[in-house]
Amino acid sequence: MPSLPRFQNPALWQQAMTHSSYANESPDSGANNERLEFLGDAILTFLSGEFLFQRYPNWSEGELTPLRAALVDQQQLGQFAQQLNLGQQLRLSRGVEGSGGRTNPRLLSSAFEALIGAYFLDSGADMAQVRQYVVPFFESVIAERVASVQQLNPKSRLQEWALSHLGEIPRYTIVAASGPDHAKQFVAEVRLQGTPYGRGSGHRKQEAEKEAARQALKRLQHP
Repeated sequence: MPSLPRFQNPALWQQAMTHSSYANESPDSGANNERLEFLGDAILTFLSGEFLFQRYPNWSEGELTPLRAALVDQQQLGQFAQQLNLGQQLRLSRGVEGSGGRTNPRLLSSAFEALIGAYFLDSGADMAQVRQYVVPFFESVIAERVASVQQLNPKSRLQEWALSHLGEIPRYTIVAASGPDHAKQFVAEVRLQGTPYGRGSGHRKQEAEKEAARQALKRLQHP
C-alpha cells in the first residue's frame, strides 16, 4: 500500500488538500489547490511519458500515446488517490461533502494531481525525488493498462492473432498518399504471409494502418 509523501512545508500539503469550494466558504483558509493541480497534471504527463518511453523502446508514438492517456486519466488518478485515502484528507465545503465529494472520481483525481504538484515544490523542484515517488504507482498498474489499451487497438489485436496462428507479425505498407502537405491522405495495406488482408485510409500513417488492421480483423472473423 503506497503512503503519503513527507512534506517539509505543511502549508503546501494543506493547500493541496483544499478544494475551491472550501476556500470560497472559508475565505481565511488560504489558497485552494487549483494551481497545484495544474502543475501536478503537467508533471504526471511528463513522468508517464518518460516512463513509457524508457519501458517500451520499440513502441511507436501511436502506441505510446493512448497508454500514457490511460495512465493519467481521471479514473486511474482517482484510484491512486483512493489508495492514499485522499478523499478523507480533502477540505471541502459542506455542500460538496454532502453530495459525495469525498468519493467523487473527478475531485480525487484533481487531489492527486495537486498532491504531486505540491510535493514537487516541497522538494525544491527535485524531479528525481518526485519520479521516485510516482513511478511505483505506474508500475503497479502498467500490465493492466497495457492489456486494456491493446484490446482496443486493432493493430495489437491483429498482431496477437498473427503471432498465435501464423507465427509472424503483420506487415504494413503505405501504398498511396495524396493531397497537400497540411492535409495528406494515406492509404495503408496490411499483409499476412504475403497476402493482402486489409486496406485503410487516414490523415496520418498510423491511422491508415489501424484502419487496415481493423479491416483485416473483419475479414478474419468473416472469411
